[in-house]
Amino acid sequence: MRIDRRVFITGSGAAIAGAALTSGLATPARAEAGHLRIAMTAADVPTTTGMPNNGAEGMRFLGYPVFEPLVDWDLANAADRRSGFRPGLAAEWSVDEETMTVWTFRLRQGVRFHDGAHFDADVALWNFARLYDTEAPHYDPSASAIAKARVPQLKDWSRIDDATIQLTTYKPTSFFPMLIAWIPMVSRARYEEVGDWNAFGAQPAGTGPFRITKVTPRVSAELAANADYWEPSRVPKVAKVTLFPMPEATTRLAALRSGQVDWIEVPPPDTIPSLEAAGFDVVTKIYPHIWPWVLNTLEGSPFFDKRVRQAINFGIDREGLVAYLNGTALAAKGFVTSDDVQFGAPAIDYGYDPERARALLKEAGYDGANPLRFKVMISTSGSGQMVPIPMNEYLQQSLAKIGVMVDFEVVEWGTMLVAFRQRPDDPQALGCHAMNISLTWTDPSVWFRWFHSEAKTPVSSNWAHWSNPDYDAIMNEVSRTLDIDEMEALLAKAHAVLVEESPWVWIVHDLNPRAFAPNVEGFVAAQSWMQDFTGVTVR
Repeated sequence: MRIDRRVFITGSGAAIAGAALTSGLATPARAEAGHLRIAMTAADVPTTTGMPNNGAEGMRFLGYPVFEPLVDWDLANAADRRSGFRPGLAAEWSVDEETMTVWTFRLRQGVRFHDGAHFDADVALWNFARLYDTEAPHYDPSASAIAKARVPQLKDWSRIDDATIQLTTYKPTSFFPMLIAWIPMVSRARYEEVGDWNAFGAQPAGTGPFRITKVTPRVSAELAANADYWEPSRVPKVAKVTLFPMPEATTRLAALRSGQVDWIEVPPPDTIPSLEAAGFDVVTKIYPHIWPWVLNTLEGSPFFDKRVRQAINFGIDREGLVAYLNGTALAAKGFVTSDDVQFGAPAIDYGYDPERARALLKEAGYDGANPLRFKVMISTSGSGQMVPIPMNEYLQQSLAKIGVMVDFEVVEWGTMLVAFRQRPDDPQALGCHAMNISLTWTDPSVWFRWFHSEAKTPVSSNWAHWSNPDYDAIMNEVSRTLDIDEMEALLAKAHAVLVEESPWVWIVHDLNPRAFAPNVEGFVAAQSWMQDFTGVTVR
């Protein structure tokens, strides 16, 4: 399927723009001091029950600023390196080094939710039951699906005392605290007050530096500073934040230029020079991001054959795509960036080599008489998706030069996220052989989720259903080591396997561009999908 870019923008983009720039942005076009207005790439307001949908963008804006996990991202120390982790609602933790499955978390004292309720061991366990106990009266299926895909290892949870809990995993998981960062805590008292999760989403309560004050589906979410936040140094400097879903890049651009928002995610790359010339600030920062095609490697798919997977990796012009994106991305030669210690020394160097791509395709039985044709699920926008329509069109044209025909199934971001949690041959995959879904390499847990044979969907997030015993053995060793340097060396070995086997097409790493009005100050970009908004000011 060929997408006509002009028709796409004129049709869906104009409709979205009309809604967003009239009813959706019912705020003054002039900046208000202390009020930060942000245009997200999401097509809808992420859910506000403490486990947002819309991927990492949902967590970035309506997850961590409002609801906090036991172990949190160390964004304050991530300006020049990948974000690590720091104590969140747990002040400290330890593991039984004999079993490597029993973790003890000592909870932070004196923390209150936005509704005034105390955070303690009973509330923490209630939160885990919400996600993992299907018999619990407050079980939340929607949030559970997201949590279990991210953290499938949790087996049991128990109370030691008011300030201490114990969590048990099914198998040794040295990186378990990094996984727990994906499980924010919500107020039990507020849920019991309102009676169900839909009602909770309208009046949510977390412990974070911001509290949600108003949610208008498909239009906006409003946040206010939590003046009583338990960490005084991180009480927000702005009084109010309004978040707007704007999936079309040109709509976000128009909103910024007209003064209806102060901050946009992912400005159109070709407009960055003119934005800067007009006095807007554009910030880019490498972060643990990969924009790939995740390949269905089941038998019967063309990508069951490693030669085909390698051929596509040789057949795409990454550097041309980076130039097309005005330098807002880096060419990807593997899962992680080539300057990261985890990159290691893969045997294959994926540059643009059309002749080698054609030779591999011929070995696999594809040529002019029998051309390779496959379909990729792509989104209109979404968390980390950059500008997916024109980028995929560029790849389509690049592969056409080696006789490969690519069709697209265009869906909304939320539809893709649901499909990504199913098997690749599930009806929700819509017959696609690949999925263009931006993903992260934040920590060792995702190396397990995306690629380990035990993590195949729907258990976790290995949508490709790729399996390799050498890779599994290395990751099992990672799961048993607590030494960070040893862990990094093992991941470098695992990366060599990934590049050789190529269960994904490694395309680009995003530099995460954001554009700000001149009156926005104090933002420090972290090398993370998550960001800290507490230091931002609006003049």
